[in-house]
Amino acid sequence: MTTVEMFAMTDVGIRRDHNEDCVQVTPSHGIAVLADGMGGYNAGEVASEMAVDIITTSLQNKILDIPQAEIDKDTGFTGESMLLRQAIKASNEAIYHTAQTRSECAGMGTTVLAALFYGNHITAAHVGDSRMYRLRNKKLTHVTEDHSLIHEQVQRGLVTADDARHSMIKNLVTRALGSDPDVEADLVEDIAVDGDLYLMCSDGLTDVVSDEDICQTLIDYKNNLEKTAIQLIQMANDAGGPDNISIILIRTKEAAQTKRGLFSRLFN
Repeated sequence: MTTVEMFAMTDVGIRRDHNEDCVQVTPSHGIAVLADGMGGYNAGEVASEMAVDIITTSLQNKILDIPQAEIDKDTGFTGESMLLRQAIKASNEAIYHTAQTRSECAGMGTTVLAALFYGNHITAAHVGDSRMYRLRNKKLTHVTEDHSLIHEQVQRGLVTADDARHSMIKNLVTRALGSDPDVEADLVEDIAVDGDLYLMCSDGLTDVVSDEDICQTLIDYKNNLEKTAIQLIQMANDAGGPDNISIILIRTKEAAQTKRGLFSRLFN
């Protein structure tokens, strides 16, 4: 049985006058959700808050009622993964409807990155370019892959990761909630081990801070999640703070004792 410690923080940055990011964690249910809104004055804020609220509420209401880590024969994913995908689908439908029916919200959308920690399993689902990393044994790896034009160019070897951070098209996403009536979230499943540190973040961090600097910061400050988040946000702001910056940190550890029944589904 793996328990988790979670910490979330968001910052407006240096150049923006309001924050369109939204974050929420529910350690008792192993839920973490991050969204980076876009489109029109305050409309991005509406989209990101809708995504986080709908996904979090849906997961809280259902996660304890499904068999833990049971594989769905039709999809090959766990029930938790399918629940996460359904929650994202529901949030997309609500955001799209609002964008279509409220003139002040026309054109709004948001990225979303959501994670579920259950037992020693993790499921992450995302749409857009908000990112999840895992630090294990001082090695940083990408859990998710950006849905963006510049990431496609990096994957094809057309530009380097360093060049991508300075590209004029770095903020053009190829997938977002609210832009179409239906959207497909990418799913990633992983096994967490004692001492893993997961970072979920908006592109306000990754656009201006390199993976190498992120990795070293996680190593240096990993024993205190709040200090880690503060340091990462400070690094982004020191690099100009051109966008809102959101951070969720999740540290896993082996529980000394596993309880039976309902409480074996909960996280400290």
